[in-house]
Amino acid sequence: MVFVVAWVCSSLGGSVDYRNLTSVTQYEHISMDLWNLPRYAADTTVRMFIALFCSFIFSFVIGAWAAKSKRAESVIIPIIDIFQSIPILGFLAITITGFLAIFPYSLWGAQLAVIFGLFTAQAWNMMLSFYQSLKTIPKELREAADMYQLSGWQRFWKLEVPFSMPGLIWNTMMSMSASWFMIVASESIVVNFSATTSAAINLPGIGTFIDQANNERNFTAVIAAIVVMLIVIVLYDQLIFRPIVKWSEKFVVSDMQQETGSNSWFLTLLQRSTILQSFSHFMAVQANRLVNISYLKKDLSKNYNQIEHQKNERENSRLQAAIWQLCVALSVALFLYLSWQFIYGNKEDPITFAETVKVFGYGALTAVRVFVLIILASIIWVPIGIWIGLRPKVAEKVQPYAQIFAAFPVNVLYGLFGTVVIAFNLNFNIWCILLMALGTQWYILFNVIAGASAIPYELKMAAKNMQLKGMVKWFKFLFPAVMPFYVTGAITAAGGAWNASIVCEYINWGKDSVIMASGIGAYISEQYNAPGDHTANIALGVVVMCILVVLTNKLFWRRLYNYAEKRFSMNM
Repeated sequence: MVFVVAWVCSSLGGSVDYRNLTSVTQYEHISMDLWNLPRYAADTTVRMFIALFCSFIFSFVIGAWAAKSKRAESVIIPIIDIFQSIPILGFLAITITGFLAIFPYSLWGAQLAVIFGLFTAQAWNMMLSFYQSLKTIPKELREAADMYQLSGWQRFWKLEVPFSMPGLIWNTMMSMSASWFMIVASESIVVNFSATTSAAINLPGIGTFIDQANNERNFTAVIAAIVVMLIVIVLYDQLIFRPIVKWSEKFVVSDMQQETGSNSWFLTLLQRSTILQSFSHFMAVQANRLVNISYLKKDLSKNYNQIEHQKNERENSRLQAAIWQLCVALSVALFLYLSWQFIYGNKEDPITFAETVKVFGYGALTAVRVFVLIILASIIWVPIGIWIGLRPKVAEKVQPYAQIFAAFPVNVLYGLFGTVVIAFNLNFNIWCILLMALGTQWYILFNVIAGASAIPYELKMAAKNMQLKGMVKWFKFLFPAVMPFYVTGAITAAGGAWNASIVCEYINWGKDSVIMASGIGAYISEQYNAPGDHTANIALGVVVMCILVVLTNKLFWRRLYNYAEKRFSMNM
């Protein structure tokens, strides 16, 4: 693995001048030779795992901050709800200039932009999972940490991270699958030179290969890319995720002996290796020293100071709360002002009021599709996810197939889907929901499986002793037990559906072969693919999407999340 990463990273760079059209156009096309597919797969996979590493750091820092600070929570969670719904094209169109400015003469500028795009497809889901786990840590575990007088640093590594592992690992697998789903849209970077001139940098990778094969209608190349992609998914499932899932089962909260869990041949192989056992022991010693570093431990020699303790426990004054609210309001006002100037400040090609109203109408149509998708996916996958999660052996077999289906890039189906829509004269405004479901319904399934897998064994035995059966068992035991996980998955699926609208409402599988639905995703994709600089129109679409997401989250999803956290938490 180290060799592959070093080999790929050694050639990710290259010489390019982003201000020179001729220099940029040399990267507009990649070789379609099928023998290059393993190299393209390695390039894409390394980008994904670099983004995944950054996503873990982001989740641990921001997720813990939001879970432990009411003030931070009131700002971070709405922002994350917005970010997870912003399409990758929206992030790339707005941030790509900054990444290219960091490396103005190197291909690493485009590489960082692609990695950042993959990061935006992974981080929000993982951060929300970690945040939800920290908010639902049982009270007795918190009290045990207090009795052992653990510092904040020790509590984080000895309680909070281990408790979050089962759910976080499943959401990490979902994030990797989401990366594959959006890879076609993220590996192509558009460089604007003027209002009418632009050029694309297509970095070598599976996503670029599929996109170029679609444009050339080379279905043999598309099928070959799918086969290579599936092989890569199975490889990292067997060598990375399956061992981690098996390892994370020891963190399931239960006082009783657990049922037989999943198996991992590769983990067994590693555990039987004498060399790796020695290396693992060495790493465990170093990790223990890091967690118990004296500087970050509580000073137990000091006497308990009741006055100081009461001072720390005292709630913030009204003046402090007012200052905080004022700072938040000023930040929001500044963001709205800069957005207004960016969108409507171009006097040469101004965006009209009618255009704005039209975009809000597109957003409303996409919102209807998102809610229909969530309702249908919940009806189908919640019972199935609970059934799978309660059976570790079944979950072990389903896991790789679920990853493959979740990772399947919807762009591959453009040719087939477009042909069916035209042949049967279907209403694409309705049937594009099917394309959206292919990439977002899995958030609900993965979170429900994680929730059902984390049900304490004694709670299962209590339900069995009470002889709960039929619908009573489902509504009094199973649904409430997974409700916090389901709500997290539903919120993430809704954000993913908004994000996926850019590749599902606008399908293109060759020259003059474009089908569009009426929606904000199609509007953003159309502006992104149009010749010239349409950044202001893309920003308008992104801002309108943000406004609609904030409204739906504030009026519905946050209220549902708070209700699930208070009503169905296992804290007494």
